This record gives sequence, structure tokens and C-alpha cells, in this order.
Amino acid sequence: MMPARKLSLIDRLPPVRGQYRADVALGPRTWFRVGGRADVVFRPADVEDLAAFFAARPADVPVTILGVGSNVLIRDDGIEGIVVRLGRNFADVVVNGEWVTAGAGALDVSVALSARDAGLTGLEFLRGIPGTIGGGLKVNAGAFGGEFKDVLVSAEAVDFGGQVHHFTAVDLGLGYRSSRVSEGYVFTRAEFHAAFGDREQIDRRMADITANRNLSQPVHARTGGSTFVNPSDPKAGGRKAWQLIEEAGCRGLKLGGAQVSEQHCNFLVNAGSATAADLEELGEIVRRRVFDRFGLWLEWEIYRIGRPAPRRGGGA
Repeated sequence: MMPARKLSLIDRLPPVRGQYRADVALGPRTWFRVGGRADVVFRPADVEDLAAFFAARPADVPVTILGVGSNVLIRDDGIEGIVVRLGRNFADVVVNGEWVTAGAGALDVSVALSARDAGLTGLEFLRGIPGTIGGGLKVNAGAFGGEFKDVLVSAEAVDFGGQVHHFTAVDLGLGYRSSRVSEGYVFTRAEFHAAFGDREQIDRRMADITANRNLSQPVHARTGGSTFVNPSDPKAGGRKAWQLIEEAGCRGLKLGGAQVSEQHCNFLVNAGSATAADLEELGEIVRRRVFDRFGLWLEWEIYRIGRPAPRRGGGA
């Protein structure tokens, strides 16, 4: 008698209208350009498809949500289970009067540009935030004087049990780089309120944001954005994370192919040959040096996910 064939992970998953792909390289899909592979990537066709998947998936299969990879470090041995990516079907942006509705897969910059084209002001700050609306909802993303909480009206999400939820901005409890929503939800849509304004002034504001970002941040490097949250601890003395890092002597610090940016030292960069382990270990060295100098631990703003690979050497 022939032995029974062991079911692959995809064989165990429920039928969907979207797409499953096995053994997908994730590194090229992140801004750091590092990291391992996903066991399976699932791209749902729409909200109903995503909800049906969660309702029927095997309970023992872990799920990770991945956007465009702008503020994430995927470890070198990849991600176990299912990686859910919301593609073009979740990237629509609709303007209706002063209201802007965007799918969670829409780029922040796309929403800013759509609002500008409609003569709406209040969403210009999104021009300076890398990533998608879904990721921004999760952490109350902000830049250049604006945050999601300032303009958000409501949001839609699917929980890991397959139920669809609708939240008001108050429900989400948005704070500095945080929200009250647990990890067991996938945001799918958001509604924002803006105001009619002068198109030329909106253009100038967005141009200023772009110029400021290009001048102050390593936007053309392989980076994941701001690495650490600005601390509220009194020990910081009102300093931002980059100031603590600089005063701890970490500007330009290197480990393997990873480096603390010379341009903005709250950014880690892949100088060309970094592994995820290089970047994560360098970040921990920075945290230790800041602690030794100021007595406080910086909190990671970049999400580190997946299975770490053993390091093969290297030093600071």
C-alpha cells in the first residue's frame, strides 16, 4: 500500500476567489530589500473573500499581514504560515465632496494626491508617509504636523475569525504611534474628512513636504523609515530618538552591511549587502548605547517579523 501523501500547506487552506502562492521571496518586496521567504502568500479578491478565508482557515496556521514593506524588517529565515497582502483590489481612492474613502492597500501618497486633485486640504501630510493606509491606521502614522487621528472618520476591518467590523475614530483610540485595536484585525478601508482649500497652497505644502523629506531623510536608500519611537520618558530630556542616538555616538555606526544613516540617525540602512540579522543586531547595539548613556530603552517603531537565521559572524 502506498503511504498517504502529506498535505502541503496550500492543500489545507480553504478555497478562495483570490490567489495563493507558495514559497514566495519577500525580501525584494520590502524597502530594506532583505528577508526570507513566505510559506504561502494570499491575495484576497475583496473583503468578502478575506472574511471567508479567515472563517475557514485551519486554526493552527499562523497569519501575518504585510503591506508594501515600508516599516517592516522580515527576518532571514522568512515567515511561517500565511502572509496576507492586500493588492490592487484594496487600493481604490474615492472622493465625494469633503470625504475621502480609501482602501487599506492604497498608498498614503496616492490619497494625498487624490485629495489635492479634488482641491481638498488637510491630507497633505500623507505625502510624507511611506506605506499604505492599512499600515497607517494600525500605528496612527504621522509626519510633518499631521496624524491619521486628525482626519480619520471611520475604518473597516476583518478579524481573524472572519467577522467584519466598523470602527469610528474614537473606537480606535489612536495615540502616538499606537491604537487600541489588537493584532487580530486586518484593516480594509478608511474614511477621512478634509476641507476645500486653495489648490496652489495645497501644491506648495506638498512640495515643501517632499523637499523637506528629501533633505532630511535617506529616501533613496534601502531603509524602513524611522527606526525608533520618540520617547516620552523624562530621562530623554525632551530629546527625540535621533538626538539620543547621535549623542550616544551612533551616527554612521556599521555592522556587516547595515549602517546607521549619516543623514538621519534614526534610520537604519542596508548599504548593499546587509542581512536582516545585521540590521536587527545593529538596532539593538544602538538601543544598548542609548541605554548606557541615558538610562532608557528606545522602542522599535519598525516591525520585526519572521524566523531569525543564525548569524555567521560580523562585528560593530
